[in-house]
Formats: sequence, structure tokens, C-alpha cells
Amino acid sequence: MSNKAIFTPIKVGNSLLQHRVVLAPLTRRRASTEAAPTDLLVEYYKQRASEGGLLITEATLIDRLAGGFPKVPGIYRQEQIEGWKKVTSAVHEKNGTIFLQLWHNGRAASKLFNPNQEQIVSASAIAITGTPVLGGEYEVPRALEVDEIKTIVEQYKRAALYAIEAGFDGVEIHGANGYLLDQFINSGSNKRTDNYGGSIENRSRFTLEVVDAVVEAVGAERVAIRFSPGGSFQDMQDDTVVETWTYLTTEIQKRHANLAYLHFIEARSNFFVDTDVPAPDSLEIYRKIWKGPFVTAGGFSNTTQHAINLAEKTGDLIAFGRAFIANPDLPARLANDWELNNYDRSSFYGGDAHGYTDYPFYDETKS
Repeated sequence: MSNKAIFTPIKVGNSLLQHRVVLAPLTRRRASTEAAPTDLLVEYYKQRASEGGLLITEATLIDRLAGGFPKVPGIYRQEQIEGWKKVTSAVHEKNGTIFLQLWHNGRAASKLFNPNQEQIVSASAIAITGTPVLGGEYEVPRALEVDEIKTIVEQYKRAALYAIEAGFDGVEIHGANGYLLDQFINSGSNKRTDNYGGSIENRSRFTLEVVDAVVEAVGAERVAIRFSPGGSFQDMQDDTVVETWTYLTTEIQKRHANLAYLHFIEARSNFFVDTDVPAPDSLEIYRKIWKGPFVTAGGFSNTTQHAINLAEKTGDLIAFGRAFIANPDLPARLANDWELNNYDRSSFYGGDAHGYTDYPFYDETKS
């Protein structure tokens, strides 16, 4: 396998990667109660680091009021910065590259996790339907005022600066999966009538302002963003999917052609379902617009040969989630066609070392 495109070098931001097997951002809920990285979390990323490999951290809160769940990490306090320094040092000791994913939950949060039970916020006062992961009911958010949008843009900028202080090689803005920026992008969750709602240009404005601000703060080569066009998770729905994300991709290409990478999730991928049927490639239109490194995610953990073939066809970097959870040495296993460990869903979120740092590395004598 080592002669395949997925195992060839590529420049991402300031880093020359040696392969294109990427750790996808994965919420694991092993941080402290104060949202700071723990020694267990340091070990987790150290295990998954490889020579010239790219790791993207779990979604990390940009502010105390950005939502989240118990024991998800943040990047808004000095204690958190110091904890992340241990993570980046451990990854860099193995000559790996690591980006921090910046996160605001918007309406996917709960006031119960806010310090004074402040009401959650979104593009519009529209609640998610269904039942939250942690039970209960989704809450009706409050539509953000324009001055509040400007404040959150500054929070993204501040968080990016803190991430660089913590030693990260760059940051990935979370603009996918039904979280705050995605809530503004999608017409189903954005019914505003001001400059942040209505047209594709208006619904994209907040996201592009965040990209502009973060690039201004830390440089384009240290910035990336993740999108999920056509995704339905957390009630996302858009009337003009192709047109909307074509506009976003085109604008980023025009404004920031040196961005580290764009990261797209396949619309039909479902991280709650195990399937060995490859998701159809729905991202070619965006891949043609963007001239820089392109990361594709969505259902590759059970279709690894499909992932290798897609990288061969497109040159993409491929983000793996579940397979990387269970196989800390995933790049080596794929390169050598070694058997993969099975993952345990029951230990994905929260807990201790079980299902987190106790998955075995491959015993090379088996080969």
C-alpha cells in the first residue's frame, strides 16, 4: 500500500505531511470538569501521532457560553492553554502536526451547562426537533443580535490566538454538523431578515467574517474550516445546497487561497450507523473550486479500501474517525494492510482509559 497516493507527502499550511491519513475531530469527553485537557487526553493524542501525520482535535469551546457537554475541552482560560501545551508537545515529539478545532454549539447546547443558565443562542428562535444525546428536550434558542455576532467573531479570533500560544500548528473552524455557523448557513435554521439572513450571501456572512478574522489573527496557512453540505444532523436543511456551499468555497478561494485546507463531510455519511457501503462522492463540485489541500470525511472507517481509492483518484487527505479511535497506529496498519482492531461504541463518549487509550498497537511479529 505504501506506493498509494494516500501515503505520499503533501504540504498543509506550514507542515509537510508524509501521508494523508488524518485523525478526524472526535468528541470524547475526557477533559476535566473545568474543560481543561488531562494527562489522559495528552496520552490519547500522543498515541495517535505519527511522523508527518495530521491530527485534528476534538471540537473545543471558544468561550464559556459556547455550549458543549460535560468534560469537553475549551480554549478560553489559561489553565486550558497550559493543558493543550502538553498535548502539542507530545505530538510534536513524534514529528506530527496538530490543528485545534474551534467550536460554538449555538442551539445544539443547553442552558443547563451555562454558568448562570443563560439562554442558548442561534441564527433564529427555532429549536432542534427530536431528543438530545444526553436526554431531555432541545431548547428554543434566542436569535443573536448583530452586536453579539460581532462579539462571537472576536471570540473565534481570541481562541485562535490562544491555540497558537498553546503550540498548535493551526486551527480548524467548525462550520459543520448543525453547530452555530452551520445554523446560520442553512436556510432551514436561519429565518433572519437582516444582513445575516435570507440570501446565500447573507447566510454565509457570519462564517466568512469568522474566517477573515481568524486569518487576520494567525495567518491563512494556520487556518482551515470544516463544512457538511447537505447534512441533516441536528435538523440541518438547506434549500440550495450546491449553490450555498459553492458560494462559500468560491469566496474562500478568492479571499484566502493559502488557507491550510478545506474539510468536507459527505452528506450521506452517518456516524451513528455502522455500514460497509461506501458513501457516494458528492463533493467533486467543491473539490474543483478549491485549489488547496482538500480533506474528505464520512464513513471511511468501515470502507478503508474505498478511502484509499478515493485518495488515489482525487489526491484528497482522508479523515478517519471510528477506525482511529480503535487503532492508534492506523496509518501504519493501512500502509501495511494489517488487521484493524474493532471499536467499542459504548466507550466513545466519557469515561476513563477504557476504550480511549487502551486499544493495542499492532504487534509487528504478527505480520
